[in-house]
Amino acid sequence: MDFDENYIRRRSYVSRRQKQRRRQRTVHIIMMILAFVAVLAAIGAGVYFFKQRNNGTPVTDPAIISQEPPSEPSVSEPIQLAAEPDSSSADVEANAQISPDAPLENLLAQAKALADTYDYDRAIELLKSDAAYANESSVAEAISAYEEIKSTLVRIDPTEVTHVFFHTLIMDNAKAFDGDYDSAGYNQVMTTKSEFLKILEQMYERGYVLVKMHDLAYETVDENGNKKFVKGDILLPPDKKAFVMSQDDVCYYEYMEGDGFATRMIVGEDGKPACEMVMDDGSVSVGSYDLVPLLEDFIAEHPDFSYKGARAVIAFTGYQGILGYRTDPEYQDSNPNYEQDCQTAREVAQCLRDNGWELASHSWGHINMTDRDLASIKTDADKWEARVESLIGETDIILYPFGADIGDWRYYTNENEKFNYLYKLGFRYFCNVDGSQHWVQIGDKFMRQGRRNLDGYRMYYDLPETNPEKTYLDDLFDVTTVFDPDRPTPVPS
Repeated sequence: MDFDENYIRRRSYVSRRQKQRRRQRTVHIIMMILAFVAVLAAIGAGVYFFKQRNNGTPVTDPAIISQEPPSEPSVSEPIQLAAEPDSSSADVEANAQISPDAPLENLLAQAKALADTYDYDRAIELLKSDAAYANESSVAEAISAYEEIKSTLVRIDPTEVTHVFFHTLIMDNAKAFDGDYDSAGYNQVMTTKSEFLKILEQMYERGYVLVKMHDLAYETVDENGNKKFVKGDILLPPDKKAFVMSQDDVCYYEYMEGDGFATRMIVGEDGKPACEMVMDDGSVSVGSYDLVPLLEDFIAEHPDFSYKGARAVIAFTGYQGILGYRTDPEYQDSNPNYEQDCQTAREVAQCLRDNGWELASHSWGHINMTDRDLASIKTDADKWEARVESLIGETDIILYPFGADIGDWRYYTNENEKFNYLYKLGFRYFCNVDGSQHWVQIGDKFMRQGRRNLDGYRMYYDLPETNPEKTYLDDLFDVTTVFDPDRPTPVPS
């Protein structure tokens, strides 16, 4: 394992035969025919509705004429169907459920929404579940198309999945890079909004698909009743590549105020997570001001960027609270809204979970677990459990601050006391920082994964003019087109 030492010090196709390609072209043609059939069905349903409403006479009532037709279900709704315990089958059923008298086009649209996220099994199941449309040719054609696509899927190797991560995104470059005390740090470890969106677009164009960490491997019980970790079963088209994403320090610290960042996360009117940001005039704006809502926006536009509704892993410290709310007990005296902030933080955390996000520990005090002794790690972990996990619910993922691992490249063993204590607290997924394209260990009791920092430091030192030998990011995106020209250079190392 090759740790990125600079990062730690600074704080921080298989291409198938022509036959397969012909099958895929055939499927594409079938899908176009299905879409045309759905449009004709919608027009027919609309004509029928208006005739029934007006007993066959022309519609003249403006209130009727102005009614909007039923909208199709959003293809960005989170759909979770992983086999491991962390997934919520009930949520999948709720998202896919339709009433017995739902129009045919709605049934086809909901099945397509599932198929768009590679959930072909659920799409087929949904289409077969409604007896009212069992003999419809469009349903049979859709089932055949999805089964054909499913036959071309390839099982990904979890040990070859890359993991990228970010810190809080810079929304206002001028404020972040204004030359004050914090500017150098922001330049090193933060990513700008422009860079993040370009990274998403380029990774999408290259066939990357976001998956959950819990889908890579999960804990199960063997025939003898013993817990063990097994590889997940992720199936994707042969031209797609799975990846995991995470974000550290989603706390909106006090020192970031006025520096061009979001100030806290809230539950938006649509039930999805959004962010608040203080504008120049002091007003508070709600919008896509950080990674979470921006990624939600991108997946809404590109549902096939997410495998069965997957989102990123969101990690919290606790010493200044979480999600922009001063929830740590140290703020009880100074924060008059302490109790309400704790309750709101709980609601936002639940909103994240409900929308497919995985939540994680980043330690309570952002400590270096390589350097700290067992006693201080226990103290910190106990604080995190009492002060953060009590707000966000149980989690089994820990993302090491600074990428500082509790062991070297060898598998954790029972002789590692730090591992034993974290395992006792319920942690099963352990992530360091590593410069390799992918570094994954799946042991009997845990999974470890190296993460790649996509920040100012890594991008600057991967630019051809900075170091022609560096190619850390070539598999993900073209750094020359992503790197934000607003960044002061050289980026501190």
